[in-house]
Amino acid sequence: MGLASAAAGARLIAHDEIDSTNAEAIRLARAGETGPVWITAKQQHAGRGRRGRTWVSPPGNLYATLLVTDPSPPDVAPQLSFVAAVALHDAVADVAAAIGPRLTLKWPNDMLCGGAKLAGILVEGEGQRPLAVAVGIGVNCAHHPDETDFPATDLEAEGVVVTPEQLFHALSATMVQRLRQWERGEGFAATRTDWIKRASGLGHEIRVRLTDRDVIGTFREIDTSGRLVLQLASGDVEVIAAGDVFPFSSAPTATQSQRRLEPRDGESR
Repeated sequence: MGLASAAAGARLIAHDEIDSTNAEAIRLARAGETGPVWITAKQQHAGRGRRGRTWVSPPGNLYATLLVTDPSPPDVAPQLSFVAAVALHDAVADVAAAIGPRLTLKWPNDMLCGGAKLAGILVEGEGQRPLAVAVGIGVNCAHHPDETDFPATDLEAEGVVVTPEQLFHALSATMVQRLRQWERGEGFAATRTDWIKRASGLGHEIRVRLTDRDVIGTFREIDTSGRLVLQLASGDVEVIAAGDVFPFSSAPTATQSQRRLEPRDGESR
């Protein structure tokens, strides 16, 4: 891990066990750490996902957070969710080439394999100026949770054996490349194009769970701010800044519900 992090131009703080790599990154930022620094853990006992969900974190999976300070103007920092997503897609496709064609990105920031959740991303901010950002990434390498609202899988279940160390080695390098492409937000058009090429459900009917209602429509694109553009049956277009996306046929019932940086103005760790 250390060599990979050094090659990526960032330090590495590796833990055997911790409550949450994102929580540790925020603590470090509050204590004056500016990064860039990766925080990894073999196991988390209080991992969390978007909207406060619990992120199951047994040994054998990858749990990593990149802490950066002043990565861009604050209003575009949430775009880091998309930067991390394409970097993660690059890394997994590299170390697990056999499943590369089955990998897609689910808005706003999950990675799927064959339609099941393989990884999640959680971007959190701390402070104002300078803004510190924790980019948390969790990948199911050897384990995945059961009985979830959205189907889940892991690399081993998909027939690929990849250690967290191998995946982190690749990810630390692809993050550098994708951050360079993003160029503090100036290059988001290229990031957006690459994300859309990998998008799950594009052109298909999806259900989006908002805080107060569900919306059904055809996923047309993400706009230049990263918001989901949904065409309703009426022909109207709704632009959504934050929500949970499900394939229409497998959406959960309304009784199954669930300060993050959202992809609009920019899910899980």
